[in-house]
Amino acid sequence: MEENERVIREFIQAWSRLDPAELAGYFCEDGVYHNMPMGPVAGRENVENLIRGFIGSWTETTWDLLTLASSGDVVIAERLDRTHAGDKAVDLPCVGVFEMEDGKIKVWRDYFDLGTYQRALG
Repeated sequence: MEENERVIREFIQAWSRLDPAELAGYFCEDGVYHNMPMGPVAGRENVENLIRGFIGSWTETTWDLLTLASSGDVVIAERLDRTHAGDKAVDLPCVGVFEMEDGKIKVWRDYFDLGTYQRALG
């Protein structure tokens, strides 16, 4: 559990560098990213492309980790994602559920209110 929690802490911190290749590198080759309410994306390359697409307008992001809990290969991270796209900013409460495999993310389901994001940055 401690190793899985460490990986997720590092992953959350890595978002501030806005590097899609680095972020996708935390996933298993066949990993799945389900960014609610969109459909899931499978495969590291597809995950990287999805991340690249939605952070393209971001100029800065910092994710504050509020709560981290784990059991076996599951890690749950409650966060406040603080993101800027030019002069627009949003503080987005999120909860990520991570299923881990051999130190990598096998499945990530991220839950948030899309309306909060769209109203702030839209």
